[in-house]
Amino acid sequence: MPLEGSDPRNVVKLLAELVEPALVATVGPRYFGFVVGGALDAATGADILTTGWDQLGFNGATSPAAAAVEDVVGQWLKEVFGLPASASFGLVTGAQGANTVALAAARHRVLSKVGWDVEQRGLTDAPRIRVVASDERHATIDRALRLLGIGAGAVDAVAAEGNGAIAVADLAKVLDADATAPTIVCLQAGNVNSGACDDLAAACEVAHRVGAWVHVDGAFGLWAAASATMRHLVAGIEQADSWAVDGHKWLNVPYDTGYVFCKDPAAHAASMSYTAAYLVRGTDEIERAPSDYVVESSRRARGFATWAALRELGRQGLEDMIERCCALARRFGDQLREIEGVQIGNDIVLNQVLVSFGSDKRTDNVIIGVQRDGTCWMGGTTWHGRRYMRISVSNWSTTDADVDRSVSAIHKVLAATP
Repeated sequence: MPLEGSDPRNVVKLLAELVEPALVATVGPRYFGFVVGGALDAATGADILTTGWDQLGFNGATSPAAAAVEDVVGQWLKEVFGLPASASFGLVTGAQGANTVALAAARHRVLSKVGWDVEQRGLTDAPRIRVVASDERHATIDRALRLLGIGAGAVDAVAAEGNGAIAVADLAKVLDADATAPTIVCLQAGNVNSGACDDLAAACEVAHRVGAWVHVDGAFGLWAAASATMRHLVAGIEQADSWAVDGHKWLNVPYDTGYVFCKDPAAHAASMSYTAAYLVRGTDEIERAPSDYVVESSRRARGFATWAALRELGRQGLEDMIERCCALARRFGDQLREIEGVQIGNDIVLNQVLVSFGSDKRTDNVIIGVQRDGTCWMGGTTWHGRRYMRISVSNWSTTDADVDRSVSAIHKVLAATP
């Protein structure tokens, strides 16, 4: 660290010069690694304003603007997803934060049903919580359970079907094995590899039959609800008890933004809120305190960028963006399938495409070659014991031409890979 300070303009200039060569072009239209969106123009501008305004989004006293905008955003998103209007919500850092908050609310409710106040008494000597989740669950579920003291070992795993959706018959069998235990069921909308969505309606019915809390991890797949043609993938979504979804994935807002929703506002607030003598609530006009529904107290005003994104897109624009990304994923699959030596490893139901180039070694070599080529960027994954190139189409600015150019680059690299 330098002893003396510097002119702020020179600092920013130097930062750009030093950092730009090591940046990843994740906001570009041909970045298909991980499930990463770009950044809509209005959302980017709003995020810059957010930094300049530097609002503390704790409650209506620290920033009436931040609290009011979050309230609007929460209502709009519930309309988009078809969630109950009475559900509580919070703006968090991403799906990890959303899953953690939702499972904290679930922990509160399933233990309160058996007379245990987990917020006061902790988990020592508490009744065991059983978590039932698919073999194909995302790793953030396990980390959330570790953070909440429930432990990843509490999971009773359920088999998944071929494309990655939970096997509802096996779910029922696992639940019936210990039907009286405090139980949380974790479902998924958008398998991280295949894009498959669990049968939410059937799974919720089975889970609620034994009094379980049902949480849906919908990091990117929940956005299917915004499309009339894709909504069938998440039919029954409203029957769950809590939901988690990312904003910096398919909504294309800048990092870091995610959303958590809970059908039981009392459990949600009980698990997250706190008071202190020095804290002042908001005005009568702004009753909802955003911090009552999230982990952070000192938090940036994430609502501004989300408001701008939803306002720029509108309901129709959001629907078009989701459907366009899914169509582009199918375009990838259709073109790659025609190349000799290429296999598509999943049913392309959403925006995810798995591609094999023969052996695992050759697949990995093609992935490395494509990354080095620089036309586009795809990552790798292991699914059903095989290595695949994983293509995730999530960027609002990706076009048919970007897909065609990327397929040509893959074809060229494949031809040169033994």
